[in-house]
Amino acid sequence: MEMTGERRIPAPRQQVWEALNDPEALRASIPGCESVERTADDQFQARVGVKLGPMSAKFGGKVKLENINPPASYTISGEGNGGAMGFAKGGADVALEELGPAETLLKYNVKAQVGGKMAQLGARLIDSTAKQMADQFFDRFAARLTPEPAAEPALAAAQPAAAMAAGAGAAPEAASNAAAAAATTSPGNRAATDRRVGAAAHGAPAANTDTEYLRDLDAAGPLTQHGAEGPSAGGGKPVYRPNPRPVDTDAIKPLRLLLEIEPFGLPLQFWIGCVLMLIILALMFL
Repeated sequence: MEMTGERRIPAPRQQVWEALNDPEALRASIPGCESVERTADDQFQARVGVKLGPMSAKFGGKVKLENINPPASYTISGEGNGGAMGFAKGGADVALEELGPAETLLKYNVKAQVGGKMAQLGARLIDSTAKQMADQFFDRFAARLTPEPAAEPALAAAQPAAAMAAGAGAAPEAASNAAAAAATTSPGNRAATDRRVGAAAHGAPAANTDTEYLRDLDAAGPLTQHGAEGPSAGGGKPVYRPNPRPVDTDAIKPLRLLLEIEPFGLPLQFWIGCVLMLIILALMFL
């Protein structure tokens, strides 16, 4: 199996080089990796869980760095054993090209071979799995080195000014809303509300409440919110609730006439039920 590729990393070359030699950065970037430990200046020991089609196993292996040329390139060589699943060994040439102060081009060329049960799964499945793991590794690696976007100073300075301007423009309506809120929570409003509630509790219709409104459906309905005095909280204007539309008795007469039909002395519902039963029996036995 052979695989080549490149990836742009939004970080300085020295930072990318240090991450490629950092056990914690490698552990967080390798898919299925459980641990990465440095056993020497140029050697690592890792344990990785791999899934190939219907088979899965945990590989333990050793990795050695050769041809080290910091911070430009090195060669990785290693082998791993997955028990009954088989083994894998190979190497990769990694090169870092500086594209700018904060951007690095990472190039890689991987050559590997597998044996045991893994080799029986076919080269196509192995190649696709290896490519998928490589893409996941570089996505995580690049995300780890990507700096978080900082808020632009001009935008940060403009937000308070915009908020102040919006507050100044909404001052009249805000004042009206505050006055309405104060009116609804005033002691006088509370006392009036208590009187209306007490009257309704004794069966008497209370003024400016739903009890009065429901008593006479044909009366005018200039009612404010439930038990509230003064203007509405929205814009300083009183709320008028329209009277309900009376029920049109002629509109429901056809339905009543239909239900009063009794063929052969039996109600229409009985015959509808019989037809539905016949349809169900036909679907079951035909």
